[in-house]
Amino acid sequence: MIKIGLTGGIATGKSTVVNFLKQKKIAIIDCDILAKQAVALNKPAYYQVVAYFGTDILQQNKEINRGKLGSIVFNDKQKRKALEQIIHKQVLRDVNELLLSYNSEQIVVIDIPLLFEAKLEYLVDEIWVVYCAFDQQLTRLMQRNNYSKAEAKARINAQMPIDFKKQHADIVLDNSSTISKLLLQVEIRLNELTKNGEKS
Repeated sequence: MIKIGLTGGIATGKSTVVNFLKQKKIAIIDCDILAKQAVALNKPAYYQVVAYFGTDILQQNKEINRGKLGSIVFNDKQKRKALEQIIHKQVLRDVNELLLSYNSEQIVVIDIPLLFEAKLEYLVDEIWVVYCAFDQQLTRLMQRNNYSKAEAKARINAQMPIDFKKQHADIVLDNSSTISKLLLQVEIRLNELTKNGEKS
């Protein structure tokens, strides 16, 4: 099994790559979904988050108000790190369980937005970074989410710089041009990995 860590930045085009991989019937582990499940009502991480942030983050049905929690951690680096530490432990356990269930797959893609931030490089054999320049990222985010320039910049600057991720990637999927050119890069790499797998 070849484990690929897929990451990028906000509005760089990672979701486009994921949707293409799904069409190709590639096994995908979505860490965003696992992170949401980790803080679901009555899960161990749920109680840890409530203990740290207090009951003010709860809705009437006792579920965590993700919007409220998000606005708290967006403006407080220390609280964001605390939340990430709680969630990452559970997500990591879930990823390892899923990898065991996918042991017959030749390629498994783990979609990890915070791969570098959480220092999970050791988990994968190869890192793919979906990349575009800052100005393109800014424009796409403003168009996609109806953000002002200041809002879009704040969202991008809250993340690890995409150029850092690009420098530490094994494969850079350049999304500076068209979607078809982006997906062609994915197709080429998948073919290379499949052929290498057949030889070994």
